[in-house]
Amino acid sequence: MYDQRTDEVPKAPPTPPPDGHEPMTVERGSFCTARCSCGWSGPARRSRDRARTDAAEHRAAP
Repeated sequence: MYDQRTDEVPKAPPTPPPDGHEPMTVERGSFCTARCSCGWSGPARRSRDRARTDAAEHRAAP
C-alpha cells in the first residue's frame, strides 16, 4: 500500500477575500505588474517591491 507524504497532498486553493479582490503580481521579463481578479491592473514596474505595494494599495482601496 502506498501512503502519500504530506508534501504530495494537494493544498486547498486559498479562499478569496470577502470583497472579491485578490491582487497578485505577474512577472514578464524584467517587469512586474500588479493585477487583480476584479480586472484592475497596475503599471509595469522594474521594482517588484513597488508592484507588491501597488497590489496592497488596491486591496486597501474602497
